[in-house]
Amino acid sequence: MLRVLAVDDEKPLLEELLYLLRSDDRVLSAEGACDATGALRRITRALESGPDGADAIDVVFLDIHMAGLTGLDIARLLAGFAQPPLIVFVTAHEGFAVQAFDLKAVDYVLKPVRPERLAEAVRRACDHLGRNAAAAGPASAGTAAVPPAVPAQHRPAAAAAGPAGAGPAAAAAADRAQDLIAVELGGVTRFVAIADIAYVEAQGDYARLHTDAGSHLVRIPLSTLEERWAARGFVRIHRRHLVALRRIDELRLDAGTTSVRVGAAELQVSRRHARQLRDLLMRQATG
Repeated sequence: MLRVLAVDDEKPLLEELLYLLRSDDRVLSAEGACDATGALRRITRALESGPDGADAIDVVFLDIHMAGLTGLDIARLLAGFAQPPLIVFVTAHEGFAVQAFDLKAVDYVLKPVRPERLAEAVRRACDHLGRNAAAAGPASAGTAAVPPAVPAQHRPAAAAAGPAGAGPAAAAAADRAQDLIAVELGGVTRFVAIADIAYVEAQGDYARLHTDAGSHLVRIPLSTLEERWAARGFVRIHRRHLVALRRIDELRLDAGTTSVRVGAAELQVSRRHARQLRDLLMRQATG
């Protein structure tokens, strides 16, 4: 039986997917994650737990279009492990099928999800796991057998070194994901290091990331980035701007107005944020 993680940033669709999965007798458990960060944390726990652990996951049912890291990005990160969980993409977009199967996805299910089509995806995942279990052969004498639903080749690459071996590798993958943000450029998904971003500009429900090399538009509201990146030293200076504190070159006071220079850009600081910004810069200057 399958232990499943479903990932979708649209809550009603995630709940419907979980309902259908939990209704399938071949699914032992089905958990949900509503964003890439939550999904990576859960998958990291699964890899650290090992295939026999309470937190193990056999299959990830993964949406493609999500804020921040996309489903394809998550699959690419998981591909860095020798034995990641199986991937089934669940998406409203037909155009990513080639990329999905290049990433060795077990199936590609289009939304709206029909129960019989999802049942077919579950069958394919079960068959795939069963074939892998048969190929692995019986456990050698003195070695505990791996349950058929979690074949030996789904162990993390470092599993041979013991359960603790998977932890650092899995944590490193999650850390790498947290240090990057996915952007689309000419139809290609690329990763930008958050450390390279000088400031962020609100553009409706989108945000434009400004780096020394150029700018990138992402489908994430500025308020969301403010919450996510507060611990990374990004501060709100205006309803339109979020700035990396370490990238501020000058603070200017002129006739009661406050602005900052970030590289070649001069950005206005709103009155409600001016005092907090001055305090933060003073603390930074005094160590």
